[in-house]
Amino acid sequence: MSENHASDLSGSAAGNAASGPASDGAGELQLAPGERAPVEVANLHAASPLLVLCDHASNALPAQLGDLGLAPSLLRRHIAWDAGAADVAAQLAVRFDATLIKGGYSRLVIDLNRHPGDPGSVPEVSDGYPIPGNRGLGAARIERRRELFFWPYHDAVDAALGRIRARGQVPLLIAVHSFTPAPQSCDRPRPWHVGVLWEGDARVSLPLLERLHAEPDLCVGDNQPYHPRHPAGFTVDVHALSRGYPHVLLEIRKDQINTPAGALRWAQRLGDILASVLSDQSIYRIEVPEHVQGAQLHPRYRGGVPDRRSGESQPHQ
Repeated sequence: MSENHASDLSGSAAGNAASGPASDGAGELQLAPGERAPVEVANLHAASPLLVLCDHASNALPAQLGDLGLAPSLLRRHIAWDAGAADVAAQLAVRFDATLIKGGYSRLVIDLNRHPGDPGSVPEVSDGYPIPGNRGLGAARIERRRELFFWPYHDAVDAALGRIRARGQVPLLIAVHSFTPAPQSCDRPRPWHVGVLWEGDARVSLPLLERLHAEPDLCVGDNQPYHPRHPAGFTVDVHALSRGYPHVLLEIRKDQINTPAGALRWAQRLGDILASVLSDQSIYRIEVPEHVQGAQLHPRYRGGVPDRRSGESQPHQ
């Protein structure tokens, strides 16, 4: 996840700006021919009910936005992406023969895991670093970024869930993130190697936490280093929690997975632990937590959603 908090403006980050951002005037922003897609989907027709997501897989910027006024060193930092998370997510998707969906661009363009209108959606400041290319954007420019990057990603997630439902299965969503060991906004290093974020639906999270806590060499965070409400995420809330689908959000400390070997090691370790959790057939059912019942589904993603009170279950095939 990211450290996008306006209160972090203090600090000497202003001196890190590069030559300046390119213009993305209202209605002008486009992806040039040959640029990467805003969303990447692998193993589209997987038979598994699992769906593996990586919102912050990339630190790429569209050519038209230039460098957003940032030095290259800042674009390699955690403010731009979740380093290592995409590699872990890809390995887990292969392990479980699951569809994998990854965001194609940096969260500094638009954060795929923030609700539209949230101050962190298109951050002007991230972990104390001003983002010059995001300053003073009007509503039209922000909406254009949503059209190009945010909605295509979430439409792909919704479509993948629909394919799983069409096979008569209950989807299970696994979201993979990484966190920085020591953001500027913290006064001490974070001790956790891995965190599990959850609220209300414990079907996957609690058994996973129990198994992780049993590993003697791990420091495990239960809703650490973040709480799913602070800041409020979009992906799990909209696509899983509100629909009653089982899910888990993993946060892995970046220094553990920022090399291919480290990412592979953690994917194997988490895969072994998750395999025992996911083998429990009772988790594959529609079950909406009490605090969500009665809440409105997101207006864009209402289609094809079962009766959320049904308790409907399907075998894990």
